[in-house]
Amino acid sequence: MPSQSTPQSNNLTTWERTLLLVLAGIQFTHILDFMIMMPLGPQLKLAFDITDAQFGLLVSAYTLSAGVSGLTASTYIDRFERKRLLLTLYGLFALATLACGLAPSYNALMVARVLAGVFGGVLSAMVQTIVGDLIPYERRGKAMGVVMTSFSVSTVLGVPASLFIANHSSWHMPFFLIAVLSTVFGAIGLKSIPTMNSHVAGNRSQGVGHAIAAVLKDSNHWTAFAFSFCLIFAGFSIIPYITLYMSSNGGLGADEIPLMYLAGGTATLLSAQVIGRLCDKLGKHTMLTRVTVLSMMPMVAITVSGGLPIWALLVISTAFFVLVSGRMIPGMALVTAAANPTYRGTFMTLNSSVQSASMGVAALVGGHVISRNAEGLIEHYWACAVIAVVMNALAIALAARMVSHGSTKP
Repeated sequence: MPSQSTPQSNNLTTWERTLLLVLAGIQFTHILDFMIMMPLGPQLKLAFDITDAQFGLLVSAYTLSAGVSGLTASTYIDRFERKRLLLTLYGLFALATLACGLAPSYNALMVARVLAGVFGGVLSAMVQTIVGDLIPYERRGKAMGVVMTSFSVSTVLGVPASLFIANHSSWHMPFFLIAVLSTVFGAIGLKSIPTMNSHVAGNRSQGVGHAIAAVLKDSNHWTAFAFSFCLIFAGFSIIPYITLYMSSNGGLGADEIPLMYLAGGTATLLSAQVIGRLCDKLGKHTMLTRVTVLSMMPMVAITVSGGLPIWALLVISTAFFVLVSGRMIPGMALVTAAANPTYRGTFMTLNSSVQSASMGVAALVGGHVISRNAEGLIEHYWACAVIAVVMNALAIALAARMVSHGSTKP
């Protein structure tokens, strides 16, 4: 493994930045694969003649299968070399995404989404584990800021570009694009990611369930799991239905929806770096509390914004993207530090399962909370914001109870 600067330094080394950009690229493709489902909602509903609840199930299929996959992966993730496991799962994810693009029916797409979740759902845990293994805690806020730009880039470039392609061809094409990009990033990762096997010997000498048992015995880990669940639930009780709400209640046309993602993503691309630096300067807990409290305002505003002019909708949606995604930078820095370094891979995989389950449950809850009136407008969306505020408050309380491990590697 390339040499790193001393733990006391707060500046990322050149090697660390290169590694993080590669990991961000891998994150970009599987995040885009999930995110593109939401703005494609109107097209998919028309193509397959499905209801809002059926569309919500389609979104949840990925996250729920990812949750189950994560539970399975937790039995073996610390028993294999990190790089090989990451790239193997990434390759299978690319094939599943290709299958999404080839799906001829709602049921076929559902199966493909489940498979994409099975393989893609573990990727975030793998990326975060590698960051936790290789980047010291003192620089992990900046590191998470770099990796989290994958969310921003997928929003700034991925979603608008995919929507443009879909609007000028068909909904199948964005999935083909993601499959091609995954192949490219996989090839780059093959050369750029170092081999990481220092954790293998100790874990292979133990039984299959040893690492899971060790993780679950730690009460600090349970606090971190609960924190992750609440933080993700708050966002995904609202996120899956933003496009549907903006197109029906907000009056945005198919050519205007990409503007919302472009504005929000561009702002987030810049704000993620600022939030990451402030996390290392002011403290992860401090930034989590501040950003989470601020995020509650656009969460409420976006669910009652129907009828406002387009400029107001863009201001609200941009604030939503910046602050809701901004919570995750200090949040994930705290979660990676809460893990016992010896079992970080197992912990992060279980945490990924918790997050995936939270996304799926939140999307299902949101799908049953909202409804359509006789004019086709979405009603009761505000109730999703109430749920989000409560879950944010719980996340802040749980974060205060988490203990951080200072060690960087197992």
